[in-house]
Amino acid sequence: MRIILLLVTIGCLFSCSESEESSETIENPTIEVEYPESKKQQIVDDYHGTQVEDPYRWLEIDTAEEVEDWVKRQNKVTYDYLEQIPYTDDIAERYEELYNYPKLSSPYKAGEYYFFYKNDGLQNQAVIYRQKGLDGEPEVFIDPNAMNEEGTTAVSLVGFSEDYKYVTYSVQEAGSDWQTFYIKEVATGETLDDELRWVKFSGASWAGDGFYYSRYPAPESGQEYSAANQGHAVYYHKVGQNQEEDRLVYNDPENPQRYHFVSVTEDRKVLSLQASTGTDGYETYIKELDQEDSEFRPLQKGFDYKNTIVHHADGMLWVKTNREADNYRLVKIEVESLSWEDAKEIIPTSEHLLSSVNTGGGRLFANYLEKASNHIYVMDYDGSNRKEIELPGIGSAGGFSGREETQTLFYTFTSFTRPPSIFTYDVESGESELFYATELNFDPDDFVERQVTYKSNDGTPVTMFVVHKKGLELDGTHPTYLYGYGGFNISLTPSFSSSRLVLLENDGVFAMPNLRGGGEYGEEWHKAGMLKEKQNVFDDFIAAADYLIEENYTQSSKLAIAGGSNGGLLVGACMTQRPDLFAVAFPAVGVLDMLRYHKFTVGWGWIPEYGSSEDSSDFHNLYSYSPLHQLKDSTSYPATMITTADHDDRVVPAHSFKFAARLQEAHVGEEPVLIRIEVDAGHGAGKPTSKIIQEQAEKWAFLFYNTDTPIRYDYD
Repeated sequence: MRIILLLVTIGCLFSCSESEESSETIENPTIEVEYPESKKQQIVDDYHGTQVEDPYRWLEIDTAEEVEDWVKRQNKVTYDYLEQIPYTDDIAERYEELYNYPKLSSPYKAGEYYFFYKNDGLQNQAVIYRQKGLDGEPEVFIDPNAMNEEGTTAVSLVGFSEDYKYVTYSVQEAGSDWQTFYIKEVATGETLDDELRWVKFSGASWAGDGFYYSRYPAPESGQEYSAANQGHAVYYHKVGQNQEEDRLVYNDPENPQRYHFVSVTEDRKVLSLQASTGTDGYETYIKELDQEDSEFRPLQKGFDYKNTIVHHADGMLWVKTNREADNYRLVKIEVESLSWEDAKEIIPTSEHLLSSVNTGGGRLFANYLEKASNHIYVMDYDGSNRKEIELPGIGSAGGFSGREETQTLFYTFTSFTRPPSIFTYDVESGESELFYATELNFDPDDFVERQVTYKSNDGTPVTMFVVHKKGLELDGTHPTYLYGYGGFNISLTPSFSSSRLVLLENDGVFAMPNLRGGGEYGEEWHKAGMLKEKQNVFDDFIAAADYLIEENYTQSSKLAIAGGSNGGLLVGACMTQRPDLFAVAFPAVGVLDMLRYHKFTVGWGWIPEYGSSEDSSDFHNLYSYSPLHQLKDSTSYPATMITTADHDDRVVPAHSFKFAARLQEAHVGEEPVLIRIEVDAGHGAGKPTSKIIQEQAEKWAFLFYNTDTPIRYDYD
């Protein structure tokens, strides 16, 4: 055990509450922290001749009594610390005010009904509504809040039948990725007896009197949230039958560690199958549903490319592909031959990333990323009559989808300072109209958002969004929250967060770089941050921090870094490589043990992105940056609050448990090193509002306190 003692200066408490300029620096009183004891075991693994100790492996068994006890002791220390920060409750109160506004999704037309999600403001889960026509009276269709007093049950609509008679909906408990599917009759609202369990990473693709879906075999009791998931298979479920009777459509017993995703074209004539070894590249197969006993045929074998079927008509497939196009293109291929040589190009590749292509109202809608912001173009199925749709500004837009006969489509637009607004788009006229605008309890014009470009360690230009108060003096004194991801071809684009306003209102700066490994600038940008090139991602993030300091936004003593999942790895790697550069670190649900990540749940699916320690060459690369293994004894690390959840079955909490135990052992500075373990929560999806508000308030309080930054809210 180790004790950090802090000197309490009563006078500075008074000065904090009286301060009007949060850019000032104060000296907060130090809070005493006594870390729980974490036992060590003598476990040594031989990785290709390198001996690697793993003394905290016992923390991988998250259901063990001694681990549950460790979790309770760690949480007690964390919450005792957070409760002593004098303004946590005031931040929570302000954040609740900011969060308390109606949140709506774009409506989806299903027959005579429109369906949408709505959270009145502080409901734990969004309620699913339906209404007849756009002028109809909304009525509750499914209310997840009535299913669970704690608000930890999440519900999603995952597929309508062709005639809109039925809808499949999924239920997820306590943040787990496991889904249970049910069927509801649209007209009556009656839930049928059908119950499909052990579904994961799947939608419901209806054809005929049932739907296609993907699931795993039932896991062993007690291993539901940690055991490796294998045998992802495709089944067909007919309405009214037991799950045991579902017809197996596709599996690959010789390759159990593959994902299998299916979808049906709008005309219900083609079933497409994507078989993936992980998160990069996939094989694509098709099966003609209008031909009896047809077999799956390959559109693309091997995992070098990504091909997505967008549309089918008259024996032709419209396919979005990165084959011969790093930024993607759209081609038309004959179903009978599936010949790439005879493919006709509909949308050629360009300097900008073709992020997605949707169909609706007999048109194609191409969504491009241009400097990490969306631009939408509408055109005919042959690519002609191309026209850009005018958006409200620079930001993120999504939607523009519907069936062939649908003439009114919906889309949303958002930015860093404006919550999502919903617009209608008339396919015939090409005109947009505002459908729903959020009533705000703040003024977006009080803030500015800009995009800057800086150079990484190797000279590569990297773009970054920066958001702060209008007129903020760049004097190097502002608390700054640097957020990143950098992986899995995922693009970070402008989005609104009411939580972020807590930072901005207190003269803080939010910064989000578009790191290599992401998808903002195409496949080459992604490849430049994966496998052996992963260090580029960390270099980009560290260079972003240097830029913010050099440009006088902030200084090291005011700089916090944050990221979740792969972004948690990013934070863990950067704080171990440059502990002097940051004041605060927030690794959330992070991949932190790079030598054993592939042994849990779906971790094997990330091997195409990271590599595997079972390969000698990959091992040395992974070991060089694995956060757990790069912690050094007798080193002063940033004030750190690790966050995870007991039901996270994507990035299992063992990563965070082991990292916390080792960090508390190695750290010698006065800064606190805490782990916050949410109970009855998972990787993030479906988290109830009450938990979100509490967690975010504690995060901002931790940041302000450990950067000695006064806040503008009143507190005792």
